[in-house]
Amino acid sequence: MTFVYPYLFWVLILPFTVFALLISTNKDRLSRIFDEKVLARLSAADDTIPLMVRNIVMFAAIFLMITAMARPVIEKSDKVIEMEGLSLLAALDISGSMRSQDNYPSRLAFAKKKMELLFEKMPGDEIALAAFAHSSFILAPFSSDKATLAQIIDGVNDSYINMGSTDFSALGRLSASMLEKKKPKIAVVFSDGGDPEALEGFADILKESGITLYAVLVGTPEGAPVLDSNGKPVTSPDGAIVITQRNDALGQIAIDTGGAFVAAGNQKDDIAQLVEAIRSDHQSKQTGTVTIKDREELFYYPLTGALALLLTAFGSIPKRRRVTAQKGGGR
Repeated sequence: MTFVYPYLFWVLILPFTVFALLISTNKDRLSRIFDEKVLARLSAADDTIPLMVRNIVMFAAIFLMITAMARPVIEKSDKVIEMEGLSLLAALDISGSMRSQDNYPSRLAFAKKKMELLFEKMPGDEIALAAFAHSSFILAPFSSDKATLAQIIDGVNDSYINMGSTDFSALGRLSASMLEKKKPKIAVVFSDGGDPEALEGFADILKESGITLYAVLVGTPEGAPVLDSNGKPVTSPDGAIVITQRNDALGQIAIDTGGAFVAAGNQKDDIAQLVEAIRSDHQSKQTGTVTIKDREELFYYPLTGALALLLTAFGSIPKRRRVTAQKGGGR
């Protein structure tokens, strides 16, 4: 038998020992005032257990509770549990065009909701988060804690948006670095596709790194005005309002790498379909193992004994009796 928390046992047992010694060697108040023979004659007999025995029972109960808190166990052989799941990188576009409002309330907010749906559909998988525009950076390392990932994405607001041009090549290099030791290598990009020039070289980086791309395209083919940080339309040098459309060329890159894409809409099954495609393509390619300690818990034995002893000790406390004093006669 071993303790899971041996330090807790020793930290508590030392002051307990000192306390027990002080209680055992210290006489009660009446014993300090009266002689033992006189006290024996003055005391009324009762059917409770002696004080010393009751103290021993209490001390034994406390000792068993300390033992239970230290968590005694019998160690057995380790168990190896096979885990199945995927590791993927989810990247969010934060370029200036993501302020456009052809998806309500904006492309950025709409893409964030779709990312949260992805988290819900892949509860047991590891996901890392990245954001990209002119440059790319990591928002969160690989994690299966979807609640935390959702909070991080929720914190990406309009202030993150970069009005510079989108550089998908920078995203490709970051993806290759983060997925270097993963197998398979999966990236899911939430974007409006950017300009055609921004996609140059992106497909080559993905193919060289062996990354399978899945794309969630936001925005509409008709497009919408690009808005600045004040919510006003951006204009070109000749005074025309700049319109940005969804670029489906990103979806074609996804297909070329062996992946798939969806044009995100208001329905929820688009992300479900994408997750189904991911699992269909990689269902047997990612397995892992987790080693856990197989233990037989014993804490409930001392805990049960402690409760029984406490009931015995408290049940033996003598009831308070009313004593009527009698005055002696005159001289």
